[in-house]
Amino acid sequence: MTAVFLHVDMDAFYVSVEELENPALRGLPVVVGGPRDARGVVAAASYAARRFGVHSAMPSRTAVRLCPQAVFLPPRFELYQQRSRQVHAVLCDFAPVVTMVSVDEAYLDITGCERLYGTPLAAATQLRDRIVSATRLPCSIGASSSHLVCKVASDYAKPRGLLWIVPGGEAAFLGGLPVAKVPGIGAVTAAALARIGIRTMGDIARTDAALLDELFGNFGPVLRRKALGLDADHDAGAAFLSRDDEATAKSISQEHTFDADEADPGRLARALARMVEQVARRLRAQGGHARTIHLKLRDPQFRTLTRARTLPEATDLDAVLLAAARALFAAHHPPGEPLRLLGFGVTGIQAAAGQLSLLDQPQRERWTRALAAADRLRARHGNAAVRLGGTLPGPGKAGGGE
Repeated sequence: MTAVFLHVDMDAFYVSVEELENPALRGLPVVVGGPRDARGVVAAASYAARRFGVHSAMPSRTAVRLCPQAVFLPPRFELYQQRSRQVHAVLCDFAPVVTMVSVDEAYLDITGCERLYGTPLAAATQLRDRIVSATRLPCSIGASSSHLVCKVASDYAKPRGLLWIVPGGEAAFLGGLPVAKVPGIGAVTAAALARIGIRTMGDIARTDAALLDELFGNFGPVLRRKALGLDADHDAGAAFLSRDDEATAKSISQEHTFDADEADPGRLARALARMVEQVARRLRAQGGHARTIHLKLRDPQFRTLTRARTLPEATDLDAVLLAAARALFAAHHPPGEPLRLLGFGVTGIQAAAGQLSLLDQPQRERWTRALAAADRLRARHGNAAVRLGGTLPGPGKAGGGE
């Protein structure tokens, strides 16, 4: 049975929510983000603003120069989270497996639902209609046999569009695209590929595998799979987003595929702690604080379970994220059950920490200073230079390769 995935991406989500609250904004160049006359960045821009070159992650002052007539609005994250929950409810009613990767983006697995919805394009049409009917918010949807291709397809369908890449057409669809248009290939990798004459995904598919492996190591096979439109079964420690894509990341995740099916509680706990540590470091590197954590479990039969939990406040602290991850893991992983893959990620990323207090302020400040020092040591000497207690191997056990 061919897998069928849908990628739902809400169109200019923050702006669309603001337009729903104030219909007078519709059709205007609207920017949600930092003030026009102060330091800050664009969180979202309406399509009217994008025609002037304004885009997310751009400095607000640059956006003002490009579009001085733009309406600037401060972000209202609680409102966006509320609307996101409405969208999520529609998705969960539609598909048996839903993975939210940010407040405005989700993957749905509708494999085997043909009798219920018809073709993937028909399913996407019905889902879009349901979302609009329930929330009055626009979205675009891509459909494909892989997560990678349906995400690219939804981007090309924007705004308010649908695009189905039929099975067998994945490589042809990606072939003419610049490599930087594909998730997981950031500016650094794109530049390295360009130096050897590779500029499109089709170029990657036609390049000798040995050359890619020589130049990119373990990432060589990943590039080839991407060029074919296949999802990568991530190697140990491989992240969904490449490091040079992190500046505009809506989510940050880390996955570990075990060399052999793993049931040892200690090894599983240490693998989870290492991933939390790595995700938290990347989160702090981009100046973000996460409100929602996600856990991914895959068993030896390749059945995948994803679960999420929203925290009382946004955080970038290892200890808070790890405590939440351990609780979520304990709630959904029966002791002794082997796992093939374990993943951890965060979404709901915002610039400021939450207003509530999981830690008192002096303790938060001590943690912040300690983690900043740890991050500097890791940058200089590698991730193993500073470790959380939960990531250290037990007596007589080696710490690497688990």
